[in-house]
Amino acid sequence: MSIGVVVFPGSNCDRDVRWAAEGCLGMATRCLWHEETDLSGLDAVVLPGGFSYGDYLRCGAIARFAPVLQSLLDFADNGGRVLGICNGFQVLTELGLLPGALTRNRDLHFICEDTVLQVASARSPWLRAYGAKAYLNLPIAHGEGRFQCSGDTLKQLQDDDAIALRYQNNPNGSIDDIAGITNSAGNVLGLMPHPERACDPVTGGLDGRELLQALLN
Repeated sequence: MSIGVVVFPGSNCDRDVRWAAEGCLGMATRCLWHEETDLSGLDAVVLPGGFSYGDYLRCGAIARFAPVLQSLLDFADNGGRVLGICNGFQVLTELGLLPGALTRNRDLHFICEDTVLQVASARSPWLRAYGAKAYLNLPIAHGEGRFQCSGDTLKQLQDDDAIALRYQNNPNGSIDDIAGITNSAGNVLGLMPHPERACDPVTGGLDGRELLQALLN
């Protein structure tokens, strides 16, 4: 069983994900350069944080055309687990695997801090180990993490029980305090906080471990 970690020009959290998956959780990982198309043998794929293609056009807007992501569409449609963290969440919305959009933070500043989250839904495998209404503390580091969507899309997310995580003290102005969402099937998760930075008690606590463990569970 193995995890693929996509690497775009500008990714800077791919090594963090690999360190957490391999070093903390013992998962085999494989780096996927953005030009690769072969996802065979992978149980899950992670789109890490960073600044794919420098975010020069719009966060994730250029990355969504990468060859590896065309293969990812089929991978997700066939039930493969896909996790998008921070910039990876932005890429998933640009790709259309998740609805809505991530825009400039409410106060137009880059935010780098720990934040308390509540598990809004434990329906999907990603958060089942925590249980609904559980709290966890994860770091955030983003300038464009404000989740926005239409009223109809928000209602659909609510009806599908697809709002995965909510901020307890909304740092960026996201609608309905949303910090992470899943697709209706539950196999694709996007979130702005960084679980890979909370897998070791020395460097950032342990609240992210169960979420990453769900890549294989």
